[in-house]
Amino acid sequence: MSKRLARELYEPELFRLQAELVKLQEWVRAENARVAVIFEGRDAAGKGGAIQRVAQYLNPRVVRIAALPAPTERERTQFYFQRYTAHLPAGGEIVLFDRSWYNRAGVEHVMGFCTPDEYRRFLHQCPIFERLLVEDGLLLRKYWFSVSDEEQQKRFKARLDDPMRQWKLSPMDMESITRWEDYSRAKDEMFVHTDIPEAPWNVVHSDDKRAARINMIAHLLSTIPYHDVKQRPVHLPPRPPSTGYVRPPMSSQHFVPDHAATL
Repeated sequence: MSKRLARELYEPELFRLQAELVKLQEWVRAENARVAVIFEGRDAAGKGGAIQRVAQYLNPRVVRIAALPAPTERERTQFYFQRYTAHLPAGGEIVLFDRSWYNRAGVEHVMGFCTPDEYRRFLHQCPIFERLLVEDGLLLRKYWFSVSDEEQQKRFKARLDDPMRQWKLSPMDMESITRWEDYSRAKDEMFVHTDIPEAPWNVVHSDDKRAARINMIAHLLSTIPYHDVKQRPVHLPPRPPSTGYVRPPMSSQHFVPDHAATL
């Protein structure tokens, strides 16, 4: 995609979709529904930015972001999916997985962090695991953010020159450059086994980050039969008359310095 979505088109449409996400959130609460959204893709493909836009106006008590660190020694001995099931949504919740159990089919497989047997077992068990979730009523949505190697390289270089985003670069990111084809083969094999009717993969072209966010959110909303939930009207009560309360002297409290006054 050579032409980027113009900001004057992107911003109002994003805001409209975010308003719909608020409606979706209220429907999830009212219906006690469970929604899990998986964000996967190559490094620098735009997953984090999409997650931020999805969650921007939502209630953090309803919508959680699950971004799990590397497994501990104890977790490595558990049933593979065990550490992820603890983060699945309960009734009235939405969970956004910033990477997920698909780590085993991607970075763990390519980098040799799991054995060939563990990898093959995952490809066999994952569709079974996801079918169980869907049969139990979980609304599972899976998104793969697809970025070209040229655009990924461009984004890595931009991060190198930006002190506010250098933390996003890791040794794994650097390895992903030299192992581009290995990751491509791993993704293709993963899709063969896990792109199932009950939980299909939805590919998001993400060379244009703005278009990717719009497209992903619009698709998510289109796949869930939510409706506008009527809210009880909220009225501010009248402020009661004073009962003689006297505020303690300001000198008795520690206030932060007025840094704003120095600007």
